[in-house]
Amino acid sequence: MKDIYIIGSNALPVGKHLDVSVRDLTSKTVEGCLEDAKLNKTDIQSIHFGNGLWGYYSGQHGIRGQLVMRSMGIDSVPVNNVEGACATGTICLHNACKDILSGLYDCVLAVGVEKQVNEDKRKAFDSFNSYIDIENRDAFFESWNKWCEKNVKVKPPAGADEKIRSPFMDIYAYQVRWHMGKYGTTIEQLAAAASKNHYHSTMNPLAQYRFPLSTEEVLKDIPVVWPLTRSMCSPMGDGAASAIICSRKFLNQLPADIHNRAVRIASSVYCSGDDHDLDYSPNYVQKAALRAYEDAGLKPDDIDVAEVHDACIIGEIMQIENLGFCAPGEGGPFEASGATRLGGLIPVNTSGGLISRGHPVSATGLNMINELVTQLRNEAGDRQVKDAHYGICENGGGTIGFNAATMTITILAKD
Repeated sequence: MKDIYIIGSNALPVGKHLDVSVRDLTSKTVEGCLEDAKLNKTDIQSIHFGNGLWGYYSGQHGIRGQLVMRSMGIDSVPVNNVEGACATGTICLHNACKDILSGLYDCVLAVGVEKQVNEDKRKAFDSFNSYIDIENRDAFFESWNKWCEKNVKVKPPAGADEKIRSPFMDIYAYQVRWHMGKYGTTIEQLAAAASKNHYHSTMNPLAQYRFPLSTEEVLKDIPVVWPLTRSMCSPMGDGAASAIICSRKFLNQLPADIHNRAVRIASSVYCSGDDHDLDYSPNYVQKAALRAYEDAGLKPDDIDVAEVHDACIIGEIMQIENLGFCAPGEGGPFEASGATRLGGLIPVNTSGGLISRGHPVSATGLNMINELVTQLRNEAGDRQVKDAHYGICENGGGTIGFNAATMTITILAKD
């Protein structure tokens, strides 16, 4: 990839903000991002605005970005509305990169914002139906129930309690059972990975949850759908995040302190999931990761820190395998060994991950990018990864069958 740099990055603390509007959340993160880059609103030449649920909750189905930016006093520039489920934020970033690569613009804003907390918990959970194949949902779940009954030896214990939940938790539960049946992954390994992320979040002031949980406490938490407990799954939260990227030409005009904090985008790959099942032979994530590594001139061993999509902890285990940090099937033992913990071989989800930092859907990808930028700038405080020069972000969104409908791989570098 040609020289493209992140010169501004911002993420708001994730939480429950029932009385804060989409406009307000957007304004706060964009103002913070402009301040980080020491730029003015008039410096922004193009905008990619990501949001998924404003229409679902409030009926604002169209012109979302235009309305928000106009309310901030940013107009007369192109505003593109983006929706790609949980990958929305990094799709915005990818599109911003294309703006720079086209030569049309030199300074572009990517922003993702989501309000999904609602007093009606059932309505909040049902909002996630927007991100699956709703027309074929029942047939999908029926077919995989039958498949699991026939092929997966690991069965839920009799009388296992279950909690009101989003449909994605059922999908993740199938993935867990598949991984357990195929590779011998244990519930204890899932809990160890989740405990690690809760530990990381205690050092992140932006995290929704900032308390530690031991492996035993994760195992004993409220059941969601077997074998998942509440602390293995991401919570509901509202949030917003943003990034300003620029060309080398634009960067060269900026003060030395901004130039010195700039983080290079070494690779940005965006793809859709394929039609394969859960088998590793090889899947679309591995293919996209290989392309990202090749574009960046790197290999998995070069990566110093990673943010991966753990809306459920099985996501982290499977994606560290797909990214090449360990072999297929070894994600569980790799996590339990401490390799993904701060100070380990490859620290993963130093932010606390989605399960602890929070998962405001359209903001999540840029939250992940913000964590990597903070790490590569050596500004992460107690959770700082020593000598971090390369970071990778894997961010998936929605699902068609058992694969993500959209997915991005982004590699950042601090030269």
